[in-house]
Amino acid sequence: MTNKSNDNINAKDFLIGSLVGTLVGASLALLFAPKSGKELRGDINKGAHELKDKAVELKDVAYEKTDEFKKYAKEQSAHIQDIVTEKKQEFEEKYQETKNMIKNKAEEAKKKAEDKVTEVADKAEDVKDKATKKAEAAVEASEKVKDAIEEAAEDVKEK
Repeated sequence: MTNKSNDNINAKDFLIGSLVGTLVGASLALLFAPKSGKELRGDINKGAHELKDKAVELKDVAYEKTDEFKKYAKEQSAHIQDIVTEKKQEFEEKYQETKNMIKNKAEEAKKKAEDKVTEVADKAEDVKDKATKKAEAAVEASEKVKDAIEEAAEDVKEK
């Protein structure tokens, strides 16, 4: 947009310079031309009409350039709006995608943790069952030893 702005300033400067140059040139030509008063007035009148026509032409060019700049500005504004809308949509899609990925990973981690808790609880239950059985076996063995000792003690008493 800066280039377009510089082009407009350069065009404006050119138009002003052309208008001033035309005025100065026409005035100098009339003043230094060896003509009679009637011819000089006619030439001045003719120069004034030419200057008026040139000014109208330059005004039309200025309006045209202004319209072109307005159109360009509107096009660029619409283009920028489209880009912003597109980038916003892309961002929202990436956000949702990332959010869903994180949610899925969290759910997977939770499921794995729950599975491990269940696995550890099952192993703990197995260990408890084995310990209980061994304790029962130990109690049973100790009762057998006790009975055997009592029998042996009775045998010793009887002898």
